[in-house]
Amino acid sequence: MNNPILLQYIGFETKGQGRDYSFQVRYAAEDVRDFTLTIPNEAFLSHRVKYQDAPDVCSLKLRRELMANVNHASNTHFAVSDVEIETYRAGHAPKSPHRFRGTRPQPQR
Repeated sequence: MNNPILLQYIGFETKGQGRDYSFQVRYAAEDVRDFTLTIPNEAFLSHRVKYQDAPDVCSLKLRRELMANVNHASNTHFAVSDVEIETYRAGHAPKSPHRFRGTRPQPQR
């Protein structure tokens, strides 16, 4: 890709089996394409993905698909897999705090 693409999150719609997340990709001023990515309801109900993280999960998958298909992705609808959700979770897991393990000051007598 010589020109950078602009990826814009449009919104979501709840369907029977999951949530559809809509994006628009602008390759050039006159070249705009719509994409939809679906996350199954089960992924939310089992707490493997948070509702607030879902657009980011979809955005990352769409960027990977666009990079893999430099000459425009032929598919415009993608399903987010369990593996992609787990990869996202692993990369965004909260860091454990580093605690200072020094000596405690001794009380003065």
